[in-house]
Amino acid sequence: MKKTVLITGTSSGFGLAAAQFFAENNWNVIATMRDVSKAGKLLNKKNVWVEKLDVEDITTIHSAIESGIQHFGRIDVIVNNAGYGLFGIFEGASREAIQAQFNVNVFGAMDVSRAILPHFRTNKSGTIINVSSGAGAIGFPMASLYSASKFALEGFSESLRYELGSLGIKVKVIEPGGALETNFQARVGGESGNVQFIEDYVPFLEHIGKLYGGLENNVDHDALEKVVASIFEAANDNSDQFRYTPTNDIKLFLDARRSSSEEEYNALTNSIFSGKS
Repeated sequence: MKKTVLITGTSSGFGLAAAQFFAENNWNVIATMRDVSKAGKLLNKKNVWVEKLDVEDITTIHSAIESGIQHFGRIDVIVNNAGYGLFGIFEGASREAIQAQFNVNVFGAMDVSRAILPHFRTNKSGTIINVSSGAGAIGFPMASLYSASKFALEGFSESLRYELGSLGIKVKVIEPGGALETNFQARVGGESGNVQFIEDYVPFLEHIGKLYGGLENNVDHDALEKVVASIFEAANDNSDQFRYTPTNDIKLFLDARRSSSEEEYNALTNSIFSGKS
């Protein structure tokens, strides 16, 4: 029997590519987005059902899930992909901007997950895949708010997997790197307009700007394909693997975070981000 996946944030980036990949590999796809006028290539595509879903609007979440089930009969996998990055100095971010970051990246994923669980419990199966980030395991300069939201998403996912595992439902996390060639990075610039400029931080900003500019050489140029393949693997492998790290640009940091002592890790990150050894 053909399986069905619901993916949030499919108007661009990972979401769009994942929707196309699943459809091309014989899955039914419920492709959801805030503005269905941006569905573009997904419209009239075989095995794809386009629905409006804004993760900040609970009504659209329930409506999209109900419509997808009615159209395809059931949902087997949810991919919580919708999200954005708010980057800049923490002090310059308004309370409203911080709340918006969490509303989309954390509470939106929680609301979608909660909405699908009665269906998964009835089926005694299902998989929730949360698209996190390497910044969900490591705090990077200028990313305190984005990292905080992704740390929260990972903590939620790790705890939830035990609850749902008892019911035959799996929870998995995808951790892409930070310098990825998707429309996500283009959106970052617009979102960062919500962070006030504070002159005292200029020397630090200049240092970090040069550092991140130099890291562009480490970009995984096939990152989009790797991330989509990782999402597809997580949906299909039926294993108990929890985290998937598809891109090379983040592995140095993740390996150091998870296999080094605290002193070794601090020495490494200080030497990179602050020039200390």
